[in-house]
Amino acid sequence: MKNFVLTGFMGTGKTTVGKLIAKKLNRPFFDTDEMIEKQLETSISEIFKKVGEKTFREYEIQVVSVLSNVEDSVISCGGGLVLNKNNITSLRKNGIIINLYASAQHILNRIGEDDNRPIIKKMLHPFDEIKKLLIQRKVAYDNCDLTINTEGLTPEQVAEKIFSNSAVNEILKFEKKNEI
Repeated sequence: MKNFVLTGFMGTGKTTVGKLIAKKLNRPFFDTDEMIEKQLETSISEIFKKVGEKTFREYEIQVVSVLSNVEDSVISCGGGLVLNKNNITSLRKNGIIINLYASAQHILNRIGEDDNRPIIKKMLHPFDEIKKLLIQRKVAYDNCDLTINTEGLTPEQVAEKIFSNSAVNEILKFEKKNEI
């Protein structure tokens, strides 16, 4: 059974939408950032402060190694997880990769005041730097099977757009047909 793997920049709705999809499909939900926080018993922002981004990315690789072996689940990936091509290759083995997208301004409006966003907190000019990160990550974010623009949509509407996609429908039909 295929996993639904949500990627995208922070603030695009991956966790919220992922939980909605998991509930609707009655599937387990995994959030890579939450898994790392539980493992290390601290917040993402504290992890960045204590060990830095490079070590954090190594923790992501470990989590992806575990999640690449689960089936029939919904997985929300941290925003920078896609920077390592091997992460997406591993998750694609038994998953459909869905990128949630929003503009820099929309992202800033959503997360600008969130203290749990370590990358944003250290930015001197958040809008410009978010825009720059989106450009830097574009190729990685484009390495997906489906892209959904989340701007102006509720999480429920984003989930509905995912469910209405023909590739997603084919997967769900195939899985339903092959249920025991």
